[in-house]
Amino acid sequence: MGKNQWVVRHGDGWAQRGEGNERVTRIFDRQQEAIEAATDTARREHSELFIQNEGGQIRERNSYGHDPYPPKG
Repeated sequence: MGKNQWVVRHGDGWAQRGEGNERVTRIFDRQQEAIEAATDTARREHSELFIQNEGGQIRERNSYGHDPYPPKG
């Protein structure tokens, strides 16, 4: 399982960042472009995708890992 991917505000645009990284992976003008790139990476690495709103709160979360169904517990 790879690093979780985050879509975060970056200056006047948006960026894709791997969880735990200080530097962003790529910078985009539009949030939708960042979401598409981060989704591709999360699918490839079987990880989670977190999308922040302009205020920095998580507005959406998607899992592309191997989640057990039904959940344990």
